[in-house]
Amino acid sequence: MAEPRNDSSGSQEGISQEMLQRAARGDALAVKTLFTKYRMRLKRMVHLRLNRRLQGRVDDSDIIQEAFAEGARKLPEYAQAPILPFYLWLRHLTGLKLVEVHRRHLGTKLRDAEQEVSLHRGGLPGANSVSLAAFLLGTMTSVSEAAIKAEKRVALQEALNEMDPLDREVIALKHFEQLTISEIAQVLELSRATAGRHYLQAIKRLRVVLKDLPEFES
Repeated sequence: MAEPRNDSSGSQEGISQEMLQRAARGDALAVKTLFTKYRMRLKRMVHLRLNRRLQGRVDDSDIIQEAFAEGARKLPEYAQAPILPFYLWLRHLTGLKLVEVHRRHLGTKLRDAEQEVSLHRGGLPGANSVSLAAFLLGTMTSVSEAAIKAEKRVALQEALNEMDPLDREVIALKHFEQLTISEIAQVLELSRATAGRHYLQAIKRLRVVLKDLPEFES
């Protein structure tokens, strides 16, 4: 796992003001271009945060489409006064739709769903440890590697569950959602220095669990 770098580039890379203004005026092609650029990143975010009880019952793409429809309606308002970088704004809308899905299907049980709820940004579902562990371990193909993977996944899930929720969230945002440290600070309403400190704290903990897997040194 890499140390946090001095990230100066944001998720709005490639999004021009001209494109944004065209989309805000209702240009269908511009709207499609803006949203398509981030579809796969948002899909990964939804998959990571969708409660395991709902996986197989709820389609990630349906949540994304609902968020895009909401985004298209709110684009004119956003373009007049962007309070977040475009991707983070779209991610926020997607997160709200994800919360709606959880409440619709899980109701009051949502708060007890195996520590999968984050208190940040109004209750956005947090990354679940099973999906996060699977992502961090990646894919292994041989029989021996599969056995190691299963053993390590259990250890990694335990480490993630015992981790401070904020540290776990930072790991998910950095390595799964691929946000910069600056963007993580915005999402979690922290200073950049505090976000970086939580990241370093989290990877030190994970490296103890993953020290036998050399691919994590990169």
